[in-house]
Order: sequence, then C-alpha cells, then structure tokens
Amino acid sequence: MADHVTVRLLCFAAARELVGAAELAWTVPAGATVAALRASLFARYPALAGHARSLRFAVNGEYAKDDRLLGAGDEVAVIPPVAGG
Repeated sequence: MADHVTVRLLCFAAARELVGAAELAWTVPAGATVAALRASLFARYPALAGHARSLRFAVNGEYAKDDRLLGAGDEVAVIPPVAGG
C-alpha cells in the first residue's frame, strides 16, 4: 500500500485567489481525511486559514465532513461562501 496519495484540489472564487491557482495536485498521507487535507492546506496557505470557518469541502462532487477519508485520484473542491442576489 502506498504511504501517500494524490488528490486533485479544485479552488473556487476567493480560495482560488488566495492559493493562486484554480487546480493543484495535492499529496496527503494514505488514510488522510478532509480534516488532514484542510490542515495541510492552511499550513501552506495561511491567508486561506483566515477563511476557515466559512469554507466548505466537497469530495467527488458531494459535500464532505472532516472525517471523510481521501483516496488516490479523489477530486476535492474548496468552496468559499457564495453570495447571490
């Protein structure tokens, strides 16, 4: 079993601006959860951590809780709040 997996990280709106890219390949330890990915993302992009309370994460098109396990090739979307009108 591999000791790390790579997921496709998609960043939208303000998250894209703070990270500086719309899409990244993100490597996490095997068995990592959304919470672990979130922690590593905030460690690398501290400005994004300032928005931690309002960000949502989706895995393979479905909103995910922090305990959701990640697998190789998963698509993880970082979704800031959406304002409409």
